[in-house]
Amino acid sequence: MRDHHLLEMQEEEENEINLTPMLDVVFIMLIFFIVTASFIKEAGLDVNRPDAPVTETKPEEANILVAISATDEIWIDRRLIDPRAVRANIERLHAENPKGSVVIQANKKSTNKMLVTVMDAARQAGVYNISIADNRS
Repeated sequence: MRDHHLLEMQEEEENEINLTPMLDVVFIMLIFFIVTASFIKEAGLDVNRPDAPVTETKPEEANILVAISATDEIWIDRRLIDPRAVRANIERLHAENPKGSVVIQANKKSTNKMLVTVMDAARQAGVYNISIADNRS
């Protein structure tokens, strides 16, 4: 009878799950993820939004206004511009007003692709002061 009881206790010990190795693995994974998360930097665009509506400025500090319509047409200086000619136009206007920044007024129905195309063209033209103005129409 006593041997039978001893045998039952040994079986219970064998059936018990040892959680220590699993906890070790969990802590090692936790440390790994914390260390790797500190090295991850999200890619994105730095966007400057003007706090106030664009107002009249001095002619020598005039901003270069680029408008994107709802149908993704690009307008600079009240003229319809081909997307491939945006860089050349911004370069020309920036040469006339070196202190001026580029203000992009994108219609809410325009695509983000066109907005990024204009921003890239402005950066290629050497203008890094780019702002995005709200256009609710």
